[in-house]
Amino acid sequence: MALIYIDGSDPWLIEYETCDNLFREIMELLTLRDQEPKTSQTFANLSANIRMRLKQYNNQVQELKSKVIEANRQHTITAEEAERRTRQIEQLQSKDIQLQQLYESKTKEMALWRSQLLELTSSSVFADGGSTSWGIDDDEVDQPNTGNVNVADLEHQNQQLLEQQEEGLEQLSKIISRQKQIARTIHNEVDNHNEIIEDLADHMDKMDQHLINETHTVRVIGQKDKVWGYWLIIILLFISIIVCALV
Repeated sequence: MALIYIDGSDPWLIEYETCDNLFREIMELLTLRDQEPKTSQTFANLSANIRMRLKQYNNQVQELKSKVIEANRQHTITAEEAERRTRQIEQLQSKDIQLQQLYESKTKEMALWRSQLLELTSSSVFADGGSTSWGIDDDEVDQPNTGNVNVADLEHQNQQLLEQQEEGLEQLSKIISRQKQIARTIHNEVDNHNEIIEDLADHMDKMDQHLINETHTVRVIGQKDKVWGYWLIIILLFISIIVCALV
């Protein structure tokens, strides 16, 4: 049996609003981070805070989804309400993908900036035919070239970020396709309801016209009955006069 919260204290709706408020907080943090230099400590602190809140947001969305599935299985909510909440969760998932892309885009820019810096440093150190910019020959350098290794690692991280973004875009595409299909279904249902309403309106118009005709017929019959009553009284009076005259 579906539960009804008259005072609007449905726990699921309260958790949904909390999750939506968390989305706004993360967007504000992203805006604040964009205003800071990428090399500043404030930028790093905001990034760590955003990363933690993104994980919290994702966990809350998954929890809301599991609660809808459980409530639908136990029939504590109607099928229409379950469908409505599923669409709300899909909107939250779309926002999650949006947040991930905004966060990873800045992270990717930071990684590319570091990669370019390392490449410039490496090229400046090993310029002029193998001698360093400080006058040290290649034979004197005993340490391995760690700059190339760092660049390779950063390129690998960039590749992983691109793959995650592609996966996020694919999930977003699936969600949009599902919402589009739901919109088409709703549109078809609305068209069917409109046709039913039009049929009912036509039927009501016919019934009204039929009632008007029947009412008019009853009135005519009533008026005729009254006229025949008058004629009957006149005839009876005429007969009575004749009888009285003969007597």
